[in-house]
Amino acid sequence: MKHNIAVIAGDGIGPEVLAEGVKVLNAVAEVDGSFSFDFTHFPWGCEYYLKHGKMMADDGMEKLKKFDAIFLGAVGYPGVPDHISLWDLLLVIRKKFDQYINIRPVKLLKGAPTPLKDVTCEDIDMVFIRENSEGEYAGSGSWLYPGQDNEVVIQNGVFSRKGCERVIRYAFELAKKEGKTLTSISKGNALNYSMVFWDQIFKEVSADYPEVKTYSYLVDAASMFMVKDPKRFEVVVTSNLFGDILTDLGAAISGGMGLAAGANINPERTFPSMFEPIHGSAPDIAGKQIANPLATVWSVAQMLEFFGYQEWSDRIISIIEEIMVDAKVLTPDMYGTAKTSEVGDEVVRKIKEKYSK
Repeated sequence: MKHNIAVIAGDGIGPEVLAEGVKVLNAVAEVDGSFSFDFTHFPWGCEYYLKHGKMMADDGMEKLKKFDAIFLGAVGYPGVPDHISLWDLLLVIRKKFDQYINIRPVKLLKGAPTPLKDVTCEDIDMVFIRENSEGEYAGSGSWLYPGQDNEVVIQNGVFSRKGCERVIRYAFELAKKEGKTLTSISKGNALNYSMVFWDQIFKEVSADYPEVKTYSYLVDAASMFMVKDPKRFEVVVTSNLFGDILTDLGAAISGGMGLAAGANINPERTFPSMFEPIHGSAPDIAGKQIANPLATVWSVAQMLEFFGYQEWSDRIISIIEEIMVDAKVLTPDMYGTAKTSEVGDEVVRKIKEKYSK
């Protein structure tokens, strides 16, 4: 079976790390033999914007629609405002392809560093299900009287019943399937419309899943408990903004941004889903071959799981752990001296060594 993948390497370290992800996917396909990947590369991103005044081609979404998945490197570079690079590429794809589920694992793998004291891998093992299409990132608002003394900006959070219920139900289904607890994170005490509404829908949906043990935390308390007592979280569901912030905190306690992966899922598969490392473009180290590609490799594991190759997904995670435990082929952010491509080569070597028939 052939899977057609659109590759948007993007900016900064994006092309470097994504090259290693493509390398790993090809190695998996070669060793397995029952499926393959066909990659089509698109030059979109900030460099494209500086040349053409837009982040992607006018028919970009129409081109992407035909693919089975999108593999994204990173977006953002000096000279292009962050709101342009985000809103004109990444968020366009998420919204127009209805990728309303964002999955971000926060898991302390073997060999990964953590700043927390006396914490084991069993203590940090959670997955965030983040609402990915509306909320605080809906893009609704107004900018009134620009440049005047009475200048006012209004940023609206948009929370629909459909949008809240479908992400909360997805999280319940995951918790039920895996036999885990589900925690909802909101801010209902202060955000007296949006988050009260969220809490209400969470309570309503929970009635359909009596077998799932649930908890609800305010976002400030959840931030504290993620550091002081992370083992209380298993499956977590939250809004767009809170999920964005808390998963960066999650990355900090589970090995750093070099191990942070994310999947933007359209569960109905009406449109392609998108897989990406979430560490950003890091333009200060671009071209130096010192960026950590393991977050990209983890996003490869997420893509393989999405395509139904759970065993291969588990194998990739296991190889990431082996590489970190061995501590011989790691990039400088993990106290090693290896180049980006050398880490990718090591993943490929282990795939072929361990699983070639």
